[in-house]
Formats: sequence, structure tokens, C-alpha cells
Amino acid sequence: MLPSLVMEIVGFLFFLILFVVIGLWSTRQQTDKENDYLLAGGTVSPLLTALSAAATKNSGYMFIGLIGYIYSYGLSAIWLVCGFLFGDLIAFCVVHKKLREATKQTGALSFAELLSKWNGGHYRTLQITIGIITLVFLAIYAAAQLNAGGKALHALFNWHTSSGACIGAGLILVYCMSGGLRASIWTDAAQSILMMFAMLLLLGSAIHHSGGVGDFVGKLDQVSPSYLDLGVERFGSLGATALFAIGWLFNGIGVTGQPQVMVRFMALDDSQHMRKTGLYYFLWSGLFLSVTLVVGLASRLYIEQSTSFDAELALPTLAQNLLPGVAVGIVLGGIFAATISTIDSQILSCSAVLSDDFKLGHGVRAKRLSTLAVVAVSLTIALFAPANVFSLVILAWSALACTLGPLVIIHALGKRPSENLALLMMAIGFITAMTWRFSGMGKYLYDGAPGILSALLVYFLVSFINQRKQLKRSEGS
Repeated sequence: MLPSLVMEIVGFLFFLILFVVIGLWSTRQQTDKENDYLLAGGTVSPLLTALSAAATKNSGYMFIGLIGYIYSYGLSAIWLVCGFLFGDLIAFCVVHKKLREATKQTGALSFAELLSKWNGGHYRTLQITIGIITLVFLAIYAAAQLNAGGKALHALFNWHTSSGACIGAGLILVYCMSGGLRASIWTDAAQSILMMFAMLLLLGSAIHHSGGVGDFVGKLDQVSPSYLDLGVERFGSLGATALFAIGWLFNGIGVTGQPQVMVRFMALDDSQHMRKTGLYYFLWSGLFLSVTLVVGLASRLYIEQSTSFDAELALPTLAQNLLPGVAVGIVLGGIFAATISTIDSQILSCSAVLSDDFKLGHGVRAKRLSTLAVVAVSLTIALFAPANVFSLVILAWSALACTLGPLVIIHALGKRPSENLALLMMAIGFITAMTWRFSGMGKYLYDGAPGILSALLVYFLVSFINQRKQLKRSEGS
């Protein structure tokens, strides 16, 4: 038992050290310019952008939260996975190239600054409001990722969950404070590869232990009568299943409101390379989500369902059941890679808010101090927040998607909302989503859908009213 545990720890520590080395190595290209710390100088290649964005989006939520969800609900989770992927694709086709072009035109260093300047002016109130929203919900989101790492260490080594949170926070501080976004992107690329390898390793092992693909599928069918049901039995009707799928399509579209993901595309070297970036990004994301779905299903073959088992520990428990020590360390490294690749992005986005949007200091030193402060706050939330990873992530993602996402979409469509209208859209989107969520309606339709739609409706309704008023004035004159 001891040698196996030692090998698990060795494998895990190897990847932690590797990430630090890669992050520090990236500083060789670093300059003293502020846009280098926050946007890597706008020189990131399509492949690095794609891998970094994929790693950031496919966070510890995938390894801990989503796997736990699939373990509990079976194949009906496919609509969640498909909605997440195809909603992201719709958003990419509409938004991302325009976003990169606007970044170059405005010279913005943060997501909030970009949205406040996109229309040609500079809405300071809007910038500060977006900054506050970013700080609050990305700090919660980052805390959820730290919790995910803590749960993995607890499942494998029986360490207290706070251990993983502290290790993750310390690791991020080392390379983010050294290299900023460039270090984050370089480590994200390595983490993305490790995440994929870890998932493929578990998939291959699960199929092998089942006796082959045929036996694997046959055994899955025997888990329960509804385990491989596509959702009609679970949700009660085809219409309810369709609502669930549509809701999660809006979850994917909500990526437009996630500063930690969108800043990757802001840092791309050339907007003309966006199509190539998208090809890499969606091929990688599609494969990763597909493998994740099957691994989640496989977890029920090797882990007995019980009221005492925390479903969010399904993946690390599956690794222990199927893999030798060093391979378990690789999977744990993959889980940590998933959490860290998202946290570092969120931390840097929050740092940009403090230093650039709130003007709390100038220069790289001020940005590093902002990074330190944000890590401290997120770690504190992680150590004391009682909610599970899935709930924390969905709450934070929804809030950002419904406040910032519609505004990004409207700008990408070439519209120019006034500052007051932009603030109204954000308020209505947020209130609608949270009301929907806490009224219990989220079990029928993901709260991001009514939140995003209501914000867009506000824009078009107010624009229509204003046009009618202008028409009446012109007719009267």
C-alpha cells in the first residue's frame, strides 16, 4: 500500500513542478509593458490560444462537478454536454473575431475596459460596474476550482480539503506573479494536454477492465433501466427534455460573458487567425467533452451508488479503483491542471480589474500586488464556502453570462447601446436569472436562458421605443 501511495504522490508532484517550470520559463519573453502582464502583448499564437481557452473553460468543474453529475444522472447528461459545446460554437461565430478587432482598436487591457470603450466612447460607470461584477463572481468561481482540487486530494490521500486549496493557490502565485497572462497561457497549454491524457487514460482503463467495448456498453446498459436513457424518462416528456437541452445551449453561449476565457481571444496575435484558432479549439473541446461523458458513465460500473458517497469524488475514486499508483498521480495532476488553468485566468482577470479598471496602481508591480490580494480572497472563500463545486460554478457562470454576455453579443452585432441602456440590460439579465434560479424554475430550464434572453429583449425593446420617438419628432418637425 505504501509504495502505491508514494508513486501517486510522486506522479502528482512531478506535474506540479512541471507547471511551475513552464510558467517561469515563459518569463524569458516578458517585457515591462503593462499589456504584457495582462494580455501577453497581444502576441499569442492560434494553437496556444486554443489550448489555453479550452483548458480555462474545461475547468475542475469537468473533472469534479460534471463527472459527478453524469455519475448521478447517466446518459441524459449528454444534453448538458452538447449544449455547452454547440452554444460555445454559436458564440464563437458571432463574437470572437469582432472582440479581437475591438481590443486592437480600443487598446483595452481588461474585459471591463473593452466593453466600456467598444462603442467609441468611454463609459467609466459601466467599466467600474463590470469590474465589480467580475471581482465578485470570478472570486467565487476561483474558490470553486480550489475546492475541486481539495476534494481530489481528500479522495486520494485523505488529506483535508483545505490542503488542495492551499497548494493550488500557492502554485498559481508562483508563476502568475512572475509572468502574468503569458505564464498562464503557457501553463494552460501544458495543462490542457495533461487533462486530455488523464481522461483518455481513464477511458482506456475502464474499457479494458470491462472486457472490451462490447462488454463495456452491455454493462452500462445494466446499471439501471434509465441509465442510458436520453432524458425523456428522467424529465417526463420530450418537451421537457428539449427545454433542458436549450437551456444548456445558452450555458454555452454564456461563454461570451466569461472574462477569464474571452481574454485569451483578446490576446490572439491577429484577428485574421481566429478561424484557425476556432478549428483547434473546437476539435480539442469536442474530443475532451466526449471522453469526459463516457468516463462519467463508466464511473457507475466501478463505484456503487449510495447516499453516503459524494458523487463529485467519482473521478478520483475511479482512478484509484482502476489504475496503478503513478497513473493515479497523473489523473490527480490532470484534475489539478483543470482547476489551476481556470483559477490563474480568473485571478489575472480580477487583477486587471483592481489595477486597470479601479486604477489602484500603475505598472507591473501594482498588478502583481493585485494578483496576491485576489488569491488571498479566493482562498478564503474556498476554505469557508459550504456549497459544492457544481453549484458554485453554475452560480458564478450564470451571473457572468447574463450580465456581461448579452452586452458582448450586442456590441459584436454592431449595435451601440448607451451607458444607461447597457447598465439596464445587465441589471435585468442578472435579476431574471437569479429569480429564475432561486424560485426553483432552474430544474426545468437553465437560468442562463431567461437571463440572456431578457437582457437582449430589453435592448431591442428600448431601441424600438427610441426609434419610434425619433420618428415622431421628425414627423412633427
